[in-house]
Amino acid sequence: MSLLPRRTSRNRRAGLAGLLTTAFASLSLPLASTATAVPAAAPIAESATGTYLVTLAGEPLVTYDGGVRDLAATKPAEGGKLDVASAAARRYRAHLTDQQVRVAKKVGATVRQHYAVTTNTFSARLDARQLVRLAHIGNVVHIAPDRFHQATDDRNSTDFLGLSGRKGLWKALGGTAEAGKGIVIGDIDTGIWPENPSFAAPALSSRKPGRTDRHRPYRVGTTTVMHKADGGTFKGTCQTGDSFTAAACNEKVISARYFGKAWLDAVPESNRAGYVSPRDSQGHGTHTAATAAGNADVRAKVDGEDLGTVSGVAPAATIAVYKALWQSKDGQADGGLTSDIVAAIDQAVADGVDVINYSLGGTFESAYDNPAQVALRNAAAAGVFVATAAGNSGPGASSLDNTAPWTTTVAAGTIKSHTGTVTLGNGASHTGISTTVHRQVGPAPLVRGSAVRVPDTVDVYADYCMPDSLDPARTAGKIVVCERGFNGRADKSAEVKRAGGIGLVLVNPGNESTDGDLHSVPTVHLDNADAAPVRTYAATDGATATLTEGGASDVYPQVAGFSSRGPSLTGNGDLLKPDITAPGVTILAAVSPDGNDGHDFDYYSGTSMATPHISGLAALYLSEHPTWSPMSIKSAMMTTAAPTKTADGKNSDDAFAQGAGEVDARAMLRPGLVYDSGERDWLAYLEGSGVDTGTGVKAIDPSDLNYPSIAIGDLFGKQTVTRTVTATTAGTYRARVDLPGIKATVSPSVLHFSHPGQKRTFTVTLDVTTAPAGRVDTGALTWTSGRTTVRSPIVVTPQIVRAPAEIKGSGSSGSTKFPVTPATSTLTATAYGPVTSPVTEGTLTQMQQISYDAEIPSDTKASQITVRFDAADDTITGVLWGNKVDGVLQDVQVAVPDSDGTVTITVPHPTADALFVSLVAMGTDDDRHPVHLSGEPHHRGQPRHRQGHGHARPGPRHPRRADRPDRRLVRRPGGHPVRRLDRVRQRGGHLPDPQLNPGTHLRGRHAHACRPRTRAAHMSAT
Repeated sequence: MSLLPRRTSRNRRAGLAGLLTTAFASLSLPLASTATAVPAAAPIAESATGTYLVTLAGEPLVTYDGGVRDLAATKPAEGGKLDVASAAARRYRAHLTDQQVRVAKKVGATVRQHYAVTTNTFSARLDARQLVRLAHIGNVVHIAPDRFHQATDDRNSTDFLGLSGRKGLWKALGGTAEAGKGIVIGDIDTGIWPENPSFAAPALSSRKPGRTDRHRPYRVGTTTVMHKADGGTFKGTCQTGDSFTAAACNEKVISARYFGKAWLDAVPESNRAGYVSPRDSQGHGTHTAATAAGNADVRAKVDGEDLGTVSGVAPAATIAVYKALWQSKDGQADGGLTSDIVAAIDQAVADGVDVINYSLGGTFESAYDNPAQVALRNAAAAGVFVATAAGNSGPGASSLDNTAPWTTTVAAGTIKSHTGTVTLGNGASHTGISTTVHRQVGPAPLVRGSAVRVPDTVDVYADYCMPDSLDPARTAGKIVVCERGFNGRADKSAEVKRAGGIGLVLVNPGNESTDGDLHSVPTVHLDNADAAPVRTYAATDGATATLTEGGASDVYPQVAGFSSRGPSLTGNGDLLKPDITAPGVTILAAVSPDGNDGHDFDYYSGTSMATPHISGLAALYLSEHPTWSPMSIKSAMMTTAAPTKTADGKNSDDAFAQGAGEVDARAMLRPGLVYDSGERDWLAYLEGSGVDTGTGVKAIDPSDLNYPSIAIGDLFGKQTVTRTVTATTAGTYRARVDLPGIKATVSPSVLHFSHPGQKRTFTVTLDVTTAPAGRVDTGALTWTSGRTTVRSPIVVTPQIVRAPAEIKGSGSSGSTKFPVTPATSTLTATAYGPVTSPVTEGTLTQMQQISYDAEIPSDTKASQITVRFDAADDTITGVLWGNKVDGVLQDVQVAVPDSDGTVTITVPHPTADALFVSLVAMGTDDDRHPVHLSGEPHHRGQPRHRQGHGHARPGPRHPRRADRPDRRLVRRPGGHPVRRLDRVRQRGGHLPDPQLNPGTHLRGRHAHACRPRTRAAHMSAT
């Protein structure tokens, strides 16, 4: 599958590294300068050789409905679950495995791992020539590099959600002993610390359950068996390993596996930390598992302090652990590789989980055909509810990840804060976040770190309270003001304690979050507004301060500043993400003592913490409605959500931050109507989004996906969207649309339902009236029946003009005409002429790969590279290319020439600093054939203004210096880039050493060969 626009050349997208941020680029800004990429005398020392995941055309087990020779269908019936142990599943799985082996052999590769349950994929170590050969094989639909992934990072969240108490949801479901019973939550994360009291339960036995305990798990040999609420059976195992025996599992943690083949191959043993087993050495997986399904009313104590009780959202649900994220000693290889994560998803579905918690998110949006996203799509098609983290890269626009429609993407919201107050000696008071001030501290001297530094330390080092920066003789008995940044927040309090300080005031230098960490000394964390006067006062002679517990809490729930925002670039604005908000700030739950200073519980913040709240709520839903589809449950949560708050206490209308709003646990079980969708709907959506699924499913307009929200990224005048709702209760519903500046018509506007399960289809026509063009317009469609309201957020962006995505011409001067359709009667058009660089021509005379970087100037609006190969019929050619940010390669894509030997790579809204381009050619039997190439890249020139038809002329050519190849590539073990835990983010990537045959000639734009001339063109803004 490809996310790139369909064009004459066949493009296999290798996938984005899922952690990196993209941003909108306006098409209407004037452009600036050009960039000319000139190849170095020798190829850049970068190599595409590495581990890749290769997806083939055949359907995996969960979606295969027959059609291959005499192999019976394995797709479960509607509402059913996959039986991987059936004879049909075993035979079809063997067929897929054989198919994968045969494809790998065609290019001389050896399969490392097979995947067949949720995706028909294999992993293998491949070089550039093998990648190009695979792109020429007809049943290869996708190639992706094996990337590192990492976990993303009322005062009691379960109280805040309305789960506890006499009128809480748990009570309505029969109490905590019944809330989530019969449901298995699969947690794909860093593992688990099973000895924590949040997971205490009777040991597994071989005694089979009876009528009164029919959902009790039991052992059959080494297999854990549990009969679930939906009538299916879960079958897992307790995989043994470092400090983890089969006895670590019990009737709460019923299965635990680990997936690290690729990671263990990539990271040398000398750099591995933690355990080669399901045991968690970091705490993230333990925290997410306990938040979703930990035991109820567990007493949390840390260093003798009683922090109250904690409960999982679905305390009667069971947990299956799938460890796929790992820890390295240097921290640079923390995380997990795509191949291991796909293996974990595959196994979770095969085992029979009901819910997958996927607290992995990042700063770059994953493509829909990313192998992990494909596996999650097929998991959802198999009836598994998938909750995913939006990421912790907010508050910038388009910073979120996990935006596919088949998952529920979760933003992080605040709950009532744990507060502490700093009272200065001058009488001023400042309230911040604190979980460690339980009794009064002071009054005591208040100093900045630099005032009590050791003699050989610079002031700035001590102001940040870096290790060994504070002098015990000068710090003892004082409260120290420490700046946030450079080292960990908890490390600062550890330094204050080491030096004899009795308290810490942690101050933000900028607009950042305030966090309730467990510190070594009593600590209050202040935002930047309160930080300034505290810094100033602390620098005066005789300054004192007192720390006390409590203080006014901020308005809540608000979407956390770190929570990643939409709009989704992958969805082109036609799908609203995130979907929903849940508590994700200062969440207390179980952790691994290994990674948390010996603590059994700790406060974590992040969309990783919000996600298991939604996973747990889905488990509660399934315990009541075990056959409901994942999308019906998502719809119920979204259409009953409440708006989050702004800082001044008003309802927020920022849909790109909150999605549908804050989840309402009590209201979600009474949705009235639901918007459902399934596999064919998602495939039609993908086709409409430009992804060739190879299934033959007819494309729909992406805005017509039957989704609980409505989004149109390009509303041109008027557009009609279609939705179908299913009633959960009988009733008559009336529609109302609130969308300023747009006339909305719902037809029919009244829907009658005589019984649950009835379906009705309606349309919503949106006609722009006074809404300004180019600005996001938000509102809602609400269906009302008595006291039941079904609210769907609406997000549209009106536009005033439509024009072709691409205009073609020839020659160095002249003009060409193209149609422009305005939404209004008059239009002033601004034309941008292309700015190009000279054509590059060359002959490759040795078996080698030619690689170079093409710089993209800032604010570039469009960039295109064309390569023309002049090769013999029996020569295989191709182009490897990818985006670079800060000198680090983010992705790898393979483009195969069309029948004319041409590859055209178009990047309409470039977000990278440069494009890495590598040219490959080889004989069919690796013999040597001469290949000729020419190349030229082009961008856009100076604007011209005209009325009516747009007229584009080539802009002036601007010579630029030759760009040296960027050798600042950050490598990780095995050459892989890293996705890291919560607050730590890393970007990276790599490409293999390509090899071209001797005598190879290449001709094309932005193409480089032995003696190249290059013409670069970018559309940029001044």
